[in-house]
Amino acid sequence: MANVGQGEPKQPTPKQAAAPKQAPPKQELQPHPTMDQLSGVQYCVNSPPPWKEAVLLGFQHYILTLGNTVFISTMTVSQIGGDNAEKARVIQTLLFLTGFNTLMQTMFGTRLPLVVSGAHAYLIPVYSIIHAKRYNTYQEPHERFAQTMRGIQGALVIALAFQMILGFLGLCRIIVK
Repeated sequence: MANVGQGEPKQPTPKQAAAPKQAPPKQELQPHPTMDQLSGVQYCVNSPPPWKEAVLLGFQHYILTLGNTVFISTMTVSQIGGDNAEKARVIQTLLFLTGFNTLMQTMFGTRLPLVVSGAHAYLIPVYSIIHAKRYNTYQEPHERFAQTMRGIQGALVIALAFQMILGFLGLCRIIVK
C-alpha cells in the first residue's frame, strides 16, 4: 500500500484484459469556413456549393465553353475555306475534347473544378499556319481545309508536348521564382 498514488500503472482487471482494444475514433476533417479561407469568396476548393447551385454553375461553365468553342471554330474554319459541315465537325471535336480533358483534370489532375477548353493563346500561331504560302497552292476548298487542319493539328501536338515537358520537369516553377 505504500506505492499507491506514486504513479505506478494499475494492473487491468480480468474483464478489461479480455475486452478487445478499440481504436480511437477518427476525427473527420472539416473544411474551414469560407470566410476564414478568403474574404469575399463564396466557395473555395474545400467548401463546395450545394448540389442545386453546383448544377447551375456547371451549366454556366458549359454555356461559356460552348460560346468559346463556337467563336474559335467560326473564326478559323471560315478562313481555311471550310463550309458549315466542317465547322460543325470542328465544334463537335472541340466540345468532345473539352469534356474529355475536363474529366481527366478532375479525376487525375490537380482535381480542381476547371473547364479545359480551347485557348485563344493558340490563335496567333494558327493564323500564321492558315496564311502560310504552302496552303495557297490547293485550289479545291475541301482539300485546302484538310491539309491546313493537318498542319494545325501537328503544330498543336508539338506545342502541347513541349508544354507537358516543361510542366513535368517543373521548369515553369523554376523560371517564375
